[in-house]
Amino acid sequence: MESNTILLFMGLGGMEIFLIIVALLLLFGAKKIPELARGMGRGIREFKDATNEVKKDLEDSDQNPQHRP
Repeated sequence: MESNTILLFMGLGGMEIFLIIVALLLLFGAKKIPELARGMGRGIREFKDATNEVKKDLEDSDQNPQHRP
């Protein structure tokens, strides 16, 4: 019995991922991709920091309710 292993990442198979990588290389070039990935990482980090800050503010306001007239 032959076992076919399929690489699945977010519903994409190995061939689709390969084609996406080739398209990125053709569009941006090998030197530009690390720069793009770094920028995406910074953006994700900033988004997480902002959401954590909002969560903290909400938790603080729940613990210290202010009475409004």
